[in-house]
Parts: sequence; structure tokens; C-alpha cells
Amino acid sequence: MIQVLLVDDHAILRDGLKTLIAQEEDMEVVGEATGSTQLIDMLPNVSPDIIMMDINMPQMNGIELTRWVKSNYPSIKVIVLTMYNNDEYFMAAIREGADGYLLKDSPSKDVIDAIRAVASGESVIPPGMTKKLLSMHKQENNQEDKTLTPREMEVLLVLVEGLSNKDIATRLYISDKTVKIHVSNIFKKFDVKSRSQAIIFAVQNNLVPLR
Repeated sequence: MIQVLLVDDHAILRDGLKTLIAQEEDMEVVGEATGSTQLIDMLPNVSPDIIMMDINMPQMNGIELTRWVKSNYPSIKVIVLTMYNNDEYFMAAIREGADGYLLKDSPSKDVIDAIRAVASGESVIPPGMTKKLLSMHKQENNQEDKTLTPREMEVLLVLVEGLSNKDIATRLYISDKTVKIHVSNIFKKFDVKSRSQAIIFAVQNNLVPLR
């Protein structure tokens, strides 16, 4: 069962998401918060797999709150759900470790699919965002000491396809544990916190072909 915690200061939006998620047999809403203060107080008592949060909220905004969650509860996945189709918001959310970024006008099926994908270790990036980021030609990280081993490069190429650790292991005929080690090494060399960040870094630095 995928446990989801909703953070949004609009009750109508929380209720809509809660109703949508309640229709699925493999997921449930385990908590709701109106902002960062309530979420921070709540997390010691609940263990969500995924937090879905808005960007514009009182106290910390969604980007600041993503940073806090990833620093204090790194195993929790974060999906930013926003009304803003904005490159700067998207890039900031990815920098802080967001595992997914969805627009609030996304079809219901896309929201449910995103929850399942992120829960399985995949990343959710809006269509076109990767190309937009590449077109900015922002080289924010230098390449020093970031060279991957041949096996790490194989894992990266499959990682970009959005496969889970289990699927990567099957594709490359290695164990799940070995995949986790390689993914961890890639994160360290790229100085990133999530698969989304690793993918963006790889594309920006021409380490993988842009599909």
C-alpha cells in the first residue's frame, strides 16, 4: 500500500486528491497538512511513502519544504503539484530533490500514474521540460571527478529510461543490491539527491542521448 501525505493550504484541492486516491486499491492518504508547520509536527507520527505538496503555501513554500523533507527524511519521495508551468520553479524543485513535478491541471490518470511511478523509484518530469532545461545551456556543475565507470554508465543509460532498480537489475543481469550501489555512486559523483536530478545532470552534460 502506497501511503501518501497531502500538503496544500486549499481544502478543496486536498479533498479532490483524497477522493481520487481513495479510488485506488494500492494507495491511501495517511495525512493532510495545510503548510510546513503542520507537516513538520506531523511527520514524527506518520510514515508516508510520498508527500504531494503545492509550491505556494504559508510559512515555507513547496521548494523550501522539499529541501527540508529531503534533509530530514531522505527516504520520503516528494511530488510537487503546482499550477505553474514555470521553468524556474521546476528547476528549483529538482535541485532540492523533488522526485516528481506535476501541473494541477494534469489528468487524474497522470496523477495516479505519477504516484505509482515515484513509489517504484522512477522520476516524473513533465513532457518538454528536459528539452527546455537543455536549451538553457546552464552548466551549473563542473565535470571534475565525475567520471563514471563503464558499469555505472550502463546503469545511468537505463536509469534515464525511467526503470526501477529491479528492472535495471533484470536488464543488466545484476542483483538489486548491486544496482543500488551503482545508483548511489552516480548520485555522489553528480552531487545530486534524486533520480530526477541525476537525469537532468546527465542530459545537461551530454552524458546520455536526448530522446
